[in-house]
Amino acid sequence: MSLVIDVQNVSKHFGKATAVNQVSFGVEKGQIFGLLGPNGAGKTTTIRMINHILNPDTGSISILGEAVSPKSQERIGYLPEERGLYKKMKVFDQLMYLAQLKGLSQTAAKTAIEFWLDRFEASSWKKKEVSELSKGMSQKIQFIATVAEEPHSDTLPPDSRLGMSEPSPWFQGWYCLLGVLAFVTTLAWCLYS
Repeated sequence: MSLVIDVQNVSKHFGKATAVNQVSFGVEKGQIFGLLGPNGAGKTTTIRMINHILNPDTGSISILGEAVSPKSQERIGYLPEERGLYKKMKVFDQLMYLAQLKGLSQTAAKTAIEFWLDRFEASSWKKKEVSELSKGMSQKIQFIATVAEEPHSDTLPPDSRLGMSEPSPWFQGWYCLLGVLAFVTTLAWCLYS
């Protein structure tokens, strides 16, 4: 089976500090893959290199057989720990804006956003400003922004703590994750141990 994500002998240094040291792994189509480790182990740096946000000092990374590049970024939905939502923008308007930046038509974006808002029982948040949302609610909106472009992406590597901190049943998060897997061919996940 061909690899969707192929990381070979990748290293990254920041000054004298080594963040990632000769890391190699491959992720096959349909596989759920996780990066586990304590703070400072290089998980976030690795995810950022896969997403072509940072370049490795040595080694190579490819997505679907091609070296990571701005083009490969179009095939990846990325959910960083630090959320980049506009605090004064209304939830629905923001999700529409972000989905259209990823190339969805207005109709496709609206359909996808309404689907995911409903899946997260968050339809009532459409007209709220992000500043009105709790951290857990904001995480759900960022997650929706990440997956709304599906099924155009082949990989979805969210970074670090997506854990729902909003009081809601854990099974809801897993139910939504399984819903994402119905659209996505590969899922990479980064968690703190």
